[in-house]
Amino acid sequence: MHKQMANISKPLAAATFLLWQGGALAQMQHQHGAEAACNEAALRCATKVTPAFAPDGTLWLAWMAGGRISVASSHDAGKSFAAPVAATPEPLNLDWGPDARPKIAIDRKGGIALTFSIFKDKAFNGQVLTTRSDDGGKSFAAMRPVTASNESQRFEAIGFDKDGELFVAWIDKRNRVPAQQAGRKYEGAALFFASSKDGSASWSDARMAIDNTCECCRIGLAFDPSNRPVIVFRNIFEGGVRDHAVIAFSGPAAAGEPRRVSVDDWQIAACPHHGPSLAISSNGTYHVTWFTNGRARKGLFYAHSRDGGKSFSVPLPLGDAKRGPSRPFVLAGPHGLIVAWKEFDGEKTGVNLMTSADDGQSWTRPRTIAETSDASDHPLLVTDGRRTYLSWMTKADGYRFIPIGDES
Repeated sequence: MHKQMANISKPLAAATFLLWQGGALAQMQHQHGAEAACNEAALRCATKVTPAFAPDGTLWLAWMAGGRISVASSHDAGKSFAAPVAATPEPLNLDWGPDARPKIAIDRKGGIALTFSIFKDKAFNGQVLTTRSDDGGKSFAAMRPVTASNESQRFEAIGFDKDGELFVAWIDKRNRVPAQQAGRKYEGAALFFASSKDGSASWSDARMAIDNTCECCRIGLAFDPSNRPVIVFRNIFEGGVRDHAVIAFSGPAAAGEPRRVSVDDWQIAACPHHGPSLAISSNGTYHVTWFTNGRARKGLFYAHSRDGGKSFSVPLPLGDAKRGPSRPFVLAGPHGLIVAWKEFDGEKTGVNLMTSADDGQSWTRPRTIAETSDASDHPLLVTDGRRTYLSWMTKADGYRFIPIGDES
């Protein structure tokens, strides 16, 4: 039976074994150790870096280092950066979990919204905080929580819709204590969401999309052609099976029904710390990548849905299983789809990618676009609407921002 978890200490311990199997434990330790050893807030000390393009083409980076969240901008596609700006005034106990990172979103007027999570205690209970800049990143407002709840929140995802409204979803444990007090078994956490019409200066009341989801994985967020948010997340299905699901929202305050992406049958009483990724094509096709260690399939996979998540294609395996493929990311770029992931050959970690020019129907052969000999962040993809780039922070080689070229 799937035993109840009072906090995530047990899932963390179990996930350690899973990460060891995948060759990622050393990387996690390097990341945490690197931040502890490098106390400066400089980009060179960062372990997690998140990129975003502003509407005017300016590249912005948000990163965590020295206990602070910092940002910097580039007007030449990452070749050089302006002086960094501290978004948080004092050092914080930032969430260093493998799937945690600062998030950045930029509205049509250049307003910058940042979210990140901190640890409140030694039991890994978190709090999601937000801040905003209305002066082009020169200064940031005082930090504020995304919700008034004092229970744990982690793994938020944010994005501006076409109307300039900011949407956020996160993993929330506020239902845990009431369930325990009522003598009910409670698994995982809940998926909550909220929205902001003023770029995170204020938030709507938090609403629950679904209860009893996996509590330790990143969320994928994208907007469909009708401007509706869609999220992909690791759910807990009957029998303690932690497979993935999507939820499409009819608006920023109304969640739809969860729909299963794939029946992988991963029954596990622990946290995988390995969340999914989501992109939506201009024609509305959902594209999802994920990791599983289920009985039905193991490894990295890609699938698409052309009916709003009601059904998905047969999962397509990604990467070389002998090289522990991990951290898949999918993006619908200006010239087609791109999927990127990491592999380890025993000496170097490489970022591999493949592309599709026909909306996921067929794919090119994988190729390696970058390598490093030490610990590294997850590979992320970002586009300015003309070209797509790989964003990758590495311990040995520093921050790398690599143009992928014409994906067609």
